[in-house]
Amino acid sequence: MSDGIIDLTQYLNRGEQESDEASSTTFALWGADGERSRFALPLWRSIYLAGGDRGAIVWRDPVDRDSLRPFVVLDLAKDPPRTAFDGSLVGYSEGEPPTLDEHGEHGLSILLGSREGRQWFMVIDKEEGTSTQVRGRDREDILFLAGECAGLLFLRDFADDA
Repeated sequence: MSDGIIDLTQYLNRGEQESDEASSTTFALWGADGERSRFALPLWRSIYLAGGDRGAIVWRDPVDRDSLRPFVVLDLAKDPPRTAFDGSLVGYSEGEPPTLDEHGEHGLSILLGSREGRQWFMVIDKEEGTSTQVRGRDREDILFLAGECAGLLFLRDFADDA
């Protein structure tokens, strides 16, 4: 859109195809104080495109690789937002993890980058047992939104504040 205004109707119209059981009124943020609130919109759009319930920017410590530490969390299913994340959501390998790693019914994770030994991810998950896999245009859009989050983290030095 050339006028710079975000049109939410394209996302809302998709919701008609989904179950009415999902609450459209919950929008619980954690860690989004001040400038960190800039993560809310790309997280919300990514959650919606992936069919998830919760999205977050998390980091993994190089020493304790089994747990993820939340930086910003947006929960569309629970208030207060759930801030605990299972380390298996981002997988583990000796080298760098994949850029976008789909875990089927457990969610997906996108590597945003590394700084000072910490690996940063955008994670999207769903409480129910349904898949959050994405394809085509939605996948491209989520990767673009993850790039926005990476830019905020590293170009605005948010990663240094954790």
